[in-house]
Amino acid sequence: MMRHLISAADLTRDDAVLILDTAEEMARVADRPIRKLPTLRGRTICNLFFEDSTRTRISFEAAEKRLSADVINFAAKGSSVSKGESLKDTAQTLEAMGVDAVVIRHSASGAPFRLATSGWIDAPVINAGDGTHQHPTQALLDAFTMRRRLVGRDAGLGRDLAGKRITLVGDVLHSRVARSNVDLLHTLGAEVTLVAPPTLVPVGVESWPCDVSYDLDSVLPKSDAVMMLRVQRERMNAAFFPTEREYSRRYGLDGDRMAKMPEHAIVMHPGPMVRGMEITAEVADSDRCTVVEQVANGVSVRMAVLYLLLGGSEPAVAPATTRTEESK
Repeated sequence: MMRHLISAADLTRDDAVLILDTAEEMARVADRPIRKLPTLRGRTICNLFFEDSTRTRISFEAAEKRLSADVINFAAKGSSVSKGESLKDTAQTLEAMGVDAVVIRHSASGAPFRLATSGWIDAPVINAGDGTHQHPTQALLDAFTMRRRLVGRDAGLGRDLAGKRITLVGDVLHSRVARSNVDLLHTLGAEVTLVAPPTLVPVGVESWPCDVSYDLDSVLPKSDAVMMLRVQRERMNAAFFPTEREYSRRYGLDGDRMAKMPEHAIVMHPGPMVRGMEITAEVADSDRCTVVEQVANGVSVRMAVLYLLLGGSEPAVAPATTRTEESK
């Protein structure tokens, strides 16, 4: 594993599979009466969030606490950042406090990379989402969910997603989730197709390791997983489609469209969902939708990332001691 996790594109197949395999071990902790490991006891991790978040921030905090780390939660609102403090000064303040790792979400693309390479702070940096650029732990938890559902938990560790056909639908232009998933899924051997209105397809997408389609109905029968992307109104400054009704008619996923998918295929969404526009309640609440699983899996994956960056080379989860062994 590398020192920082900034982009899904930086991960080799071996890196990605190692994280997914470690997350499988971490997931077993959730089934224990006491869901904690002593792995990061005495380590201090700062969650540095310059942008609003619910799932990612809480997921990282849960992962850190399950690994017994001390946690500092930093929100830009109500801090010196709102008074004009720079990222450099904030980072140097954290360095002076002796933090062992920084999880950062920032509205500016490239901010985590800047923090990791600037020399302002001597600690691993984990990108929790930067602008429209990358969100690597989201891609990892999505891949973890796909691997469990499409390959199976009993197939053994070391598995990738070779040959699986994954479709990402919606606002690709503004989606760091889409960019991260395309990079990681390609690394893991999957075949990725983007489906979106022409106005929401990024310039230069032809250089991405994926196909592009504008016809959702033609792609659904060939998809093993369909990930619906949130339409990010807060990042839009132009009319990218005529009306929400028109967008939903062409690119929304409803029960009729879900019925066109193979029986084993799953529906995914990184959240938060805009019900009735990009996905109907019927689909969101169906057994084929993995949204709740993705949230649970996010904690296991983030535990794995933190463990691999900070925990050393010992087994992630010690094997349970049997009564026979204890009596010896």
